[in-house]
Amino acid sequence: MLYDLGSRHGTEVNGGMVEPGTACLLRSSDLIRLAKGMVVLRFAYAFEDQTLEFEPIMVPEGESADPPYGIHWEKREFSVNGIRISMSEKEAVFLKLMFDHRNTLVAFDAIKRNVWPERAADCGGVPDVSMDELNALVYRIRKKYGGAPFRIRAVRGTGYILEDAQE
Repeated sequence: MLYDLGSRHGTEVNGGMVEPGTACLLRSSDLIRLAKGMVVLRFAYAFEDQTLEFEPIMVPEGESADPPYGIHWEKREFSVNGIRISMSEKEAVFLKLMFDHRNTLVAFDAIKRNVWPERAADCGGVPDVSMDELNALVYRIRKKYGGAPFRIRAVRGTGYILEDAQE
């Protein structure tokens, strides 16, 4: 069981807020977020003598078992051609936002609101994040995932677009 004892920023379980003082029954693999996502925990429970059964993966002849790339948001992991690359929390939030709005312009202000919600905001509700910080994040992502089948294109003075890479 999990209880939020009236924490300042609340507690989330699998994306839903836990009502303060109310019991929340946890199940194995539940994702728990504290302090607006600054702390992320995965709850796991198994009996000591429990044996897990795994079914072999059957791949039809002529097909590949692994897609060329995959994103595992809960694990904050990106894989390209079977190579796993871990993501920081900021990288994961940025990439999720960009993938959710694939081939569409995502404005700088929207990126700042989603990636840095913990920062103090100006009168327009935009977190105090410099363009240098935002550009540094995009630079690290481009460098880290350079072989990925997508690219992040800058639109000068406006935002970024995530596009499928051209062969």
